[in-house]
Amino acid sequence: MKSADLHVHTLYSDGTFTPAQLIEEAKSAGLACVSVVDHDTVEGLDPILAIAEKEGIEVLPGIELTAENDGSEVHILGYLIDYKSKSLREKLEHLKNVRVDRVHKIVEKLGKLGVRLDPEIVFELAQEGTVGRLHIARAMVESGAVGNIYEAFKKYIGDKGPAYVCGFRFTPKDAVKFIRDLGGVPVLAHPYVLNNDDLIPQFVEYGIMGLEIFYPEHSQSLVNFYLGLAKKYNLLATGGSDCHGTAKPDVKIGCVRIPYELVEKLKEAKEKI
Repeated sequence: MKSADLHVHTLYSDGTFTPAQLIEEAKSAGLACVSVVDHDTVEGLDPILAIAEKEGIEVLPGIELTAENDGSEVHILGYLIDYKSKSLREKLEHLKNVRVDRVHKIVEKLGKLGVRLDPEIVFELAQEGTVGRLHIARAMVESGAVGNIYEAFKKYIGDKGPAYVCGFRFTPKDAVKFIRDLGGVPVLAHPYVLNNDDLIPQFVEYGIMGLEIFYPEHSQSLVNFYLGLAKKYNLLATGGSDCHGTAKPDVKIGCVRIPYELVEKLKEAKEKI
């Protein structure tokens, strides 16, 4: 049976795989289809689409937009978007600048907590990719401030952590509308992270079209719960590994996969937008 992993990242955001490496990993995992949903960037899509076509792997163009709700991050996946849109490029340039400023603010907060970190190390890790908290966590590990990435998030930079900074000023409603205006299908990423499932009906009112139900950190009971919500609100079910390459070595591409029929439903939904 054909299967897909609809949540993978490259070095154009906070993953470590080049486009060629990602496609090679997808082939090794026996996947027919992947969706590259880098954080707040689409720079990796053209190179990966060119490679994937030669290798017989289908790639759905996508993005993972970062929104802010009540001081916490909400990630909205946009599938099958017009990624060459001028309005998208302008918005992403703004978000790129926000992310750079945010690194400096988080590093400043860390300093006040006794954790000295040179922001240039963070930017060197990100290189040309959109810089994010995973880069900060990796820099903290490299500097010896923490033992591992989990500790960095748990102790310092996770949502509501003492060094956490949001500041995106892009609401879930904005993100959903933006994706739909780009002809894409908006899906709520890893809903368990919300820690507030009561927000989902509100997001449905905004026009969200799916839930990322199949996810490494979703237990079977959570999967069943979100499948029930998807049925109740007539939402698409999607899923994927959230693979970041060696930045999260325990999360392999294809470790969570969905049947290809769910990809077909995603495409059908796009036609109705």
